[in-house]
Amino acid sequence: MGKETGFLEIERRERDYLAPEERLKNYDEFVVSPPEDMLQGQAARCMNCGIPYCHNGCPVNNLIPDWNHLVYEADWKNALDLLHSTNNFPEFTGRICPAPCEASCTLNISDQPVTIKSIECAIIDRGWEEGWVKPQLPQRKTGKSVAVVGSGPAGMACAQQLARAGHAVTVFEKNDRIGGLLRYGIPDFKMEKHHINRRAVQMEAEGVEFRTSTEVGVTVSLASLRENFDAVVLAGGAEEPRQLDIPGAELPGVRLAMEFLTQQNKRNAGDDEVRAAPRGSLTATGKHVVVIGGGDTGSDCVGTSNRQGAKSVTQLEIMPKPPEKEDKALTWPDWPLKLRTSSSHEEGAERDWAVLTKRVVGKKGEVAGLECVRVEWKDGRMQEIEGSEFTLEADLILLAMGFTGPKRRGLLDQSGVALTDRGAVSADEMAYATSEAGIWACGDMRRGQSLVVWAIREGRQAARAVDEALMGKTELPR
Repeated sequence: MGKETGFLEIERRERDYLAPEERLKNYDEFVVSPPEDMLQGQAARCMNCGIPYCHNGCPVNNLIPDWNHLVYEADWKNALDLLHSTNNFPEFTGRICPAPCEASCTLNISDQPVTIKSIECAIIDRGWEEGWVKPQLPQRKTGKSVAVVGSGPAGMACAQQLARAGHAVTVFEKNDRIGGLLRYGIPDFKMEKHHINRRAVQMEAEGVEFRTSTEVGVTVSLASLRENFDAVVLAGGAEEPRQLDIPGAELPGVRLAMEFLTQQNKRNAGDDEVRAAPRGSLTATGKHVVVIGGGDTGSDCVGTSNRQGAKSVTQLEIMPKPPEKEDKALTWPDWPLKLRTSSSHEEGAERDWAVLTKRVVGKKGEVAGLECVRVEWKDGRMQEIEGSEFTLEADLILLAMGFTGPKRRGLLDQSGVALTDRGAVSADEMAYATSEAGIWACGDMRRGQSLVVWAIREGRQAARAVDEALMGKTELPR
């Protein structure tokens, strides 16, 4: 695979980015596409290792060495076909996946993994530019119908696979546009939404019907879906946010990260403030912003706040600061715990770890500050450090502390499906069948809050399970 001595001759080189002062002027993507010869050189670094751990590091099990070799040989069309054989939407993962495949790369032992994510993104972008991405129509129709509830990456992947198997697929989406958290949770500067739009056009040509502004369990009952479809797939998200249970959290300046991010994405899509912000405009302009939660959603709040012109941005994390570098002997090829600095952090933010919030300080009914205390962790238990109390100035506090599972009200309450101890829909990773006959579940609704690439994997595998249950056999891949 690649050039046998490529990893010895060619240094790892990532994609370039626009400078922070340039990218903060708008919400556009800011990755600079590498030239073709550079990409071929990076693909040549794939070292023909005995066991390609990148296969298992990637949740969709991309055939990474194979399409790396094709890129090295400038065979972009076949590279695209191979990439699509395991991943319906590589333009999504090529932009927003944290690349566990690169963590598993053999060359990561020396901190020089192949730039798999950049190559993947280049393959699919080339495919769209050349017109190689076309609808794949089924050879026959099965006469079976499937309702997919949720149009995020799991629902989209499941629907596309089932349509290509010949089933009549209808996707129900509660929002006004399809895409789920891809649409309204991921900022445009990480992934512009035309990537979703053109996939929707492709899927409609393949026979998928989208019904937006239709919330199953509210505007349409689950019982009606079970009556009118041969199968129902629950592919919604884990949208129940973890709340901040401290005094003062009820003040109007304490808001959920997803509300903040969704409003800006709707503005970017051209919505007026009435549609974008039905509860009132929520912006960081001229404010001291504190983001509680050190994950990707918190990072997205940092980048959005800076683009809105925040006076200052501070991101807090309750866990201790991770090490700058992992211990390869202990972690490789698994995903390592180490300090990660996102592009949003590079644009400007204060970050603090091992901090517990104690009280929101209010003044005349508005947020004025946040009282905190430092903590230490011993044997997995948190303990406050005496005398370490401090107060941060704050006008806006954004809660990005993760999600506890799917929302129960409406859909799940009507479905009667069994839930796990953590509140997710109970379904195994082979059959994806729930406790209720005719209902399957996949994505975050089944596994809890996770990555887009895991959602795509689960959507594909659930489609195979549904197809096999309806037809007695299936040719869809896992």
